[in-house]
Amino acid sequence: MLTRRAVLTVAGVSTASLVLAACSGGSSSSGPATVGPKTVSQAEIDKAMTTPTELTFWSWVPRIEKEVALFQAKYPAIKIKVVNAGAGGPEYTKLRTALKAGTGAPDVAQIEFQFIPTFSLTKSLVDLRPYGAEAIKDKFVDWTWGQVSGRGGEVWGYPQDTGPMGMLYRKDIFDKYHIDLPTTWDEFAAASKKLHAAAPDINFTNLAPNNNGVWMGLVWQAGGRPFKTTAADAVTVSVNDEISKKVGAYWDGLIKDGSVSTDPDFTDAWFQGLARGKYATWVSAAWGPVFLTGSAKGTSGKWRAAPLPQWDPSKPAAGNWGGSTSTVISGTKNPIAAAKFAEFINTDPESTKLFTTDQFFFPATKALLEDPSFTQQKPAFYGGQAVNEVFAKVSDTVDTSFTWPPFADQVGTDWDETVGKSFTNKGDVAAALDDWQKRIADYAKSQGFNVSQ
Repeated sequence: MLTRRAVLTVAGVSTASLVLAACSGGSSSSGPATVGPKTVSQAEIDKAMTTPTELTFWSWVPRIEKEVALFQAKYPAIKIKVVNAGAGGPEYTKLRTALKAGTGAPDVAQIEFQFIPTFSLTKSLVDLRPYGAEAIKDKFVDWTWGQVSGRGGEVWGYPQDTGPMGMLYRKDIFDKYHIDLPTTWDEFAAASKKLHAAAPDINFTNLAPNNNGVWMGLVWQAGGRPFKTTAADAVTVSVNDEISKKVGAYWDGLIKDGSVSTDPDFTDAWFQGLARGKYATWVSAAWGPVFLTGSAKGTSGKWRAAPLPQWDPSKPAAGNWGGSTSTVISGTKNPIAAAKFAEFINTDPESTKLFTTDQFFFPATKALLEDPSFTQQKPAFYGGQAVNEVFAKVSDTVDTSFTWPPFADQVGTDWDETVGKSFTNKGDVAAALDDWQKRIADYAKSQGFNVSQ
């Protein structure tokens, strides 16, 4: 499944070899609450944080050593060894190998939201409740906490960054062709057709066939809940439900009339399209504004940001595309120090602000989303618009109940081969959704899950 890993490439924060992707994840919050594990005492914490210890931290975040240094300044007895084991998929492969071998796994690892269920199901993550996680729950945006929470109330990680979805648009193109900013998806479709009639060489937007993260975010916004984990060995899969088919039919119509393109994103051709004005809008996420400043420098001053168009304007909603967490890996010999390190870098005010100013992440903490020094930045690239404020408000509309299955890798692969391919080929999207449903259900059953559809 593609994630938001490489957005920082062109923003000057990552490497060009990464592939961008997104969406969030989390195990289902449904199910009976359970009594949490025994809380570690403050005396035990104090002892652990003053005992000479070395922790290994796997992260693909560039220059995260700066955040690590803040922690080590406060807890000089704890030394952190930072290892870039690869971004997303490559890291997960290495992590699974190390866990299976029983050696070589880190103490703390960066894991994207959508992969939390995968690793929690295999008992690879430490429940952070004994180390004070529940006491800091309210520091984080509500929907992000749902992404790291288990069915029994477990806390599998601390949110690090997010990607609430919105729309970036070319104000100059809108002005030239007298396009009004669409606030509903009906208006978006009408504007798309209007622009296509006036300027056939400009696509109103692009729906990438290689990026299921965007698709999942759009379904999330529309109210779709395609996955639910009801027990350790039981899942509900409904990726071809009425809502998904409504979303599919909507985009299918715009693609077939030629007003929306299906170019693979984060490719040279796509970057060139952004730079030369091939796309009038980009259905993106909160990290998109920073990304564009690096990938389309020549378009400075021409872009603006807005919330996603709505299906029901009386109930504003958004999906999420992107984001990751800091997790503690089972088998660590120093769970207290590891848990407190994961907590620190994601809650300490200086550390969390550094994520926004150095790595240009969109924050997961409420404090930063309410901080004028963040929300009131007015970059010239966006004509002086306070784009962070736009996305901070959007973040409040992301539903907390969206969850992921414990086999996110397969979900992404199958989407590319079914729904994504149908968009490219202008085929039957409804049939492709049915095919995707069957593939996922068959795979889940082959892995021993009881599947409800």
